[in-house]
Amino acid sequence: MTVIRWLFDAQLVIGDQTILWREIVGNVFGLLSALGGMRRKVWAWPVGIVGNALLFTVFLGAVFDTPNPVNLLGQAGRQVMFITVSIWGWWRWHQSRGGDAGTAVEPRWAGARNRVLLVVGLVGGTAVLTPVFSALGSYEPVWADAWIFTGSLLATWGMARGWVEFWLIWVAVDLVGTPLLFSAGYYASGLMYVFYGAFTLAGFFVWARARRQKPLVETQWPDPTLQRR
Repeated sequence: MTVIRWLFDAQLVIGDQTILWREIVGNVFGLLSALGGMRRKVWAWPVGIVGNALLFTVFLGAVFDTPNPVNLLGQAGRQVMFITVSIWGWWRWHQSRGGDAGTAVEPRWAGARNRVLLVVGLVGGTAVLTPVFSALGSYEPVWADAWIFTGSLLATWGMARGWVEFWLIWVAVDLVGTPLLFSAGYYASGLMYVFYGAFTLAGFFVWARARRQKPLVETQWPDPTLQRR
């Protein structure tokens, strides 16, 4: 319990800014999960869950009485969503794992219909959640928090499905999330988002290249899990 207590309370002071170590550690776990996702490794999911649990406590600053008493409900809520969807994604990738040790899911394009649904879902979800988060007292601009939550949900779902386009949704999330986090005083997460923006763009090209190197098996087996039946 001593280690857990230290992790919960430990702070890094830089000038007049205070950063929680669990914000830093949570983002490191998130980065490791993203690296595993780029390489299509099953362990990316449980590693990500650990980071999500830590960051959940960070973004409810007023609730957990942290040095930064700002509640980002979209950021906190998406950590819960991440954990839920990650359990499903972890199971899905484990079921479809083949070939290389620990490697799961073959990248595939979402297709025109699913791309339209993703865009509509991102815009529509943001519009629906903005007044909800506003009523709950989320940090302004509230639409940005709603955009981050909705985009994160769609990106995580797309990753579990093996869609190459999920990386581009993360890029859209990072473009909005970076200035929001800096303005709210979450500097460690803001700096990590700057890196994530470049990383997710690179991830898109890695998955797109991997997709081009595979035969078009989706015309016969649209769901990668069905290839093992």
